[in-house]
Amino acid sequence: MESKAVRCLFLLAMLLVAGLGTAHAAGECGRVAVDKMALKLAPCAAATQNPRAAVPPSCCTQIRAIGRNPKCLCAVMLSNTARQAGVKPAIAMTIPKRCAIANRPKGYKCGPYTLP
Repeated sequence: MESKAVRCLFLLAMLLVAGLGTAHAAGECGRVAVDKMALKLAPCAAATQNPRAAVPPSCCTQIRAIGRNPKCLCAVMLSNTARQAGVKPAIAMTIPKRCAIANRPKGYKCGPYTLP
């Protein structure tokens, strides 16, 4: 009976260790959750809803930083947080170009959208 309890505790410990390892695993934006990263794009709010809206420099700064990782940029623009904030993905995808970011990931496929 004691060895059965020890095996059970060992199994639980292994599952706990495995669970802790995946809780901090890197995702599209590294160790930062996509929805948390999406909050950094608050200065871009108007520009994600209106293609003619001016893009504030603070938005371009964030887009430039996040855009170094195109997977992260896509995940952020298509995130639940962005959707709940009223982001229109087709318009949001134009922001790197509107910010005149020369080394933006042109042609990168982002879900059903392509970065111009």
